[in-house]
Amino acid sequence: MAKDFTSGWDIESLNKSYRQGYIAGTMGMGRDRCPYHGEIIAASWEAGWEDGLDESRLKQSGNVRQSA
Repeated sequence: MAKDFTSGWDIESLNKSYRQGYIAGTMGMGRDRCPYHGEIIAASWEAGWEDGLDESRLKQSGNVRQSA
């Protein structure tokens, strides 16, 4: 498992924070609800949040994104 010991994150924690952000975005929660304080892990959460928010908006508009 690759781990960056200087900043305290690894691939699993980035994936987890992304998934949590994605769920928050699909639920319409605000960006200010990010529970992370570290710059990299918070950016991962925000990326998931943005993707979840986009997905939620697409579903509301009736334009469901097709998976490749």
